[in-house]
Amino acid sequence: MPTSKDTLTKAYMGNPVIFADAFNFFLYDGRQVIQPENLREMDTASMALPYGEDGIEVPVQRFRDLLKSCTIMEDGRAAYLLLGIENQSDIHYAMPVRNMLYDSLQYAAQVQRIARHHRKERDGDAVNSGEFLSGFYRKDRLRPVVTLVICFSADSWDAPMSLHEMLSEDASELLRYIPDYRINLIAPARLEGKEHDKFHSELREVLLYLKHSNDKKELQALLYTEARFKKMSRDGANLLNVLAGMHLAYPQGEEEIDMCKAIDEMISDAVSDTKDRILSESIRNLMHSMGWTAQQAMDALKIPASEQKIYLSQI
Repeated sequence: MPTSKDTLTKAYMGNPVIFADAFNFFLYDGRQVIQPENLREMDTASMALPYGEDGIEVPVQRFRDLLKSCTIMEDGRAAYLLLGIENQSDIHYAMPVRNMLYDSLQYAAQVQRIARHHRKERDGDAVNSGEFLSGFYRKDRLRPVVTLVICFSADSWDAPMSLHEMLSEDASELLRYIPDYRINLIAPARLEGKEHDKFHSELREVLLYLKHSNDKKELQALLYTEARFKKMSRDGANLLNVLAGMHLAYPQGEEEIDMCKAIDEMISDAVSDTKDRILSESIRNLMHSMGWTAQQAMDALKIPASEQKIYLSQI
């Protein structure tokens, strides 16, 4: 059964090296601040119990693609982050609302965990009724949640980048009263100049390939001038194979794939298949129009004796 794009992109971006590289590119301009070894897997299911009507708690659950916790050092102090990735093989036109929900549920879950901790540990009486009712004390703090959208498409992202862009025009006078929510996006079509060189992992080649995948001449030039395409990981090559629908074949057991060689072999096979189809059709036409046997037709076409059995099996 073919592997879906969603499954492949999730597995690929789940690699700690690739995951860290994406965030280092977006948050730190390519500086290696987030280290793969400092990432910890987290449950991608977010559950919250916001109040419904009559004070009844209504459970809400959503599953994001990837979520990891991370510790980084800033100005000599440790900072704790929650980092999420949403993979998109197609453009999603409601992404701001979707991501806002994921992040809100994560913050709500943090508040609930802190409140449960206070109740369980009895680690200090609430100072006032507000702290008692919410379970969240004035001194408590939440971990920042940063969600990054990775677009695996060559198309330009023409979807809204923020909640405000999704609102109707008649709400324009009210925008200053409505909190905005913006998405963080990495999309191949948005990479300009030498921006791709800020990536330090194979994600650079994946995004470069997708950026040029709609222009065959540019893609060919890219493959034969970028040496790193000659040493793609099998996971990266499989990802591009599925996303671009190339149907490349790789040698079994090889973990390093030469994309240039694989494409050359695909073209060679296509040319060979075309030649075989043309010759088979020519043999049939001669047999029909001239009343010849298959042998006579193959002799007239000067098909080598060593190849004639192949064509006999196709007629």
